[in-house]
Amino acid sequence: MERLHLLKDSFFGLETVQQQLIIGSVVAATGILAFFARRSSEVKTIPLGDGWWGTGQKPASEDEAVHPFTIQASDREIQDLHDRIDRTRFAEPLEHSGFQYGFNSTYLRRVVSYWRNEFDWKKQVAVLNTYPHFKTKIEGLDVHFLRVRPSHASGQRVLPLMLVHGWPGSFYEFYGILPLLTKNQDGVAFEVIIPSIPGYGFSEASHKQGLDSLAVARIFLKLMERLGFSQFYVQGGDWGSLITTNMAQMKPECVKGLHLNMCMSTRGFKIMLSLMIGPYLPFLVGLTREDVRRLFPFFKKNVWEILKESGYMHIQATKPDTAGCGVNDSPVGLAAYILEKFSTWTDYKNRDLADGGLERKYSLDDLLTNVMIYWTTGSIVSSMRFYKENFKSDPNSRIDGLTGIFVPTGVAAFPNELMHCPKSWAQIRYRNIQSYTLMPSGGHFAAFEEPQLLAKDIIQFVKKVEKL
Repeated sequence: MERLHLLKDSFFGLETVQQQLIIGSVVAATGILAFFARRSSEVKTIPLGDGWWGTGQKPASEDEAVHPFTIQASDREIQDLHDRIDRTRFAEPLEHSGFQYGFNSTYLRRVVSYWRNEFDWKKQVAVLNTYPHFKTKIEGLDVHFLRVRPSHASGQRVLPLMLVHGWPGSFYEFYGILPLLTKNQDGVAFEVIIPSIPGYGFSEASHKQGLDSLAVARIFLKLMERLGFSQFYVQGGDWGSLITTNMAQMKPECVKGLHLNMCMSTRGFKIMLSLMIGPYLPFLVGLTREDVRRLFPFFKKNVWEILKESGYMHIQATKPDTAGCGVNDSPVGLAAYILEKFSTWTDYKNRDLADGGLERKYSLDDLLTNVMIYWTTGSIVSSMRFYKENFKSDPNSRIDGLTGIFVPTGVAAFPNELMHCPKSWAQIRYRNIQSYTLMPSGGHFAAFEEPQLLAKDIIQFVKKVEKL
């Protein structure tokens, strides 16, 4: 009853023209949405396909063995890093500019000083090797992954779960969440598989053009099959969100559940109607008050802010090798390029701070460990190329953009994510949402920043799906 009064007051408080616009839009929307609902009810999948990304021609057979892998640290690479850091030429920042122009060089000096004089790469490598690492050849590439099993407990169900990172992250983002997921939770624990996207960190980069999210999804499906899993859960954010979504589209019979901390649905009549009516009568178009708070004013939050933050994407989607030359050669340039994202994408308000708010959520050891994974493997250029491969055509017109997702889906919507996607929008693509949680805090790097919150949401989602 209270909601009805709110709707009534909101509606009659509008001008006559606005009231007429809303009434006409609702009438038109009813018929259009009913039409599309009938058209989209059929379950669809996308072709699995095949590929070869190694050098030369595809051989008649490929070694499918899985080999243990240990990360190494050498005195030579550490000395080379220190020599390059010592030769850094810094620029002076503008007064009182915070992170508005990018990584503030005054604070960068402090980060670099810590990196040069206090950061212990060998110690961090020992941390990385805490969990078992492996490599296996798939479609011509050495694919790196972690496989972490829970401790044995009687009566415990062990469910396989793949976690997929994005850019400029790595498998290390999940180190804080691993102990939470492999722990017995009311008789359920996860065996966690964490692969590195080809071209990122210790996974070999493609030697050929065209390795996009569809190819990586297929490679990861082959990985899970090789490890003996016929059914499993998948989770991802950033590129991991798209890759795991593609996995669910390719083999829905294998993906028991899809959990995302980032999803996007940015076109269609339903969204247009939401933008028109949402600020005034949100409940009429399936928006909550929190959705309204996160979405509007729409141009400021979802157009202007994205334009300010997406310059890197346009560069990487067009000429990644050009920009990559500098950051692949300069460790300080690489750190500034990567860590600026961990500042701004954690919270846009960090742009107003002289230190970018980096150490409010993360330790320098953790941040620099992620940077070192890119530096020691020389993988920043190949990681940037992933944008070029995925934006060669309109993603919305690609086969996966035109195909719905029908596996049980869970969404954790963090308040400081780059773009907010309300449940009513997510349902346009993800047709079987079993769990949608408006998270209380956190941004783009959810597993790194808020491991407790993300783990809790994954666990409750999986328990819900297991009861279906």
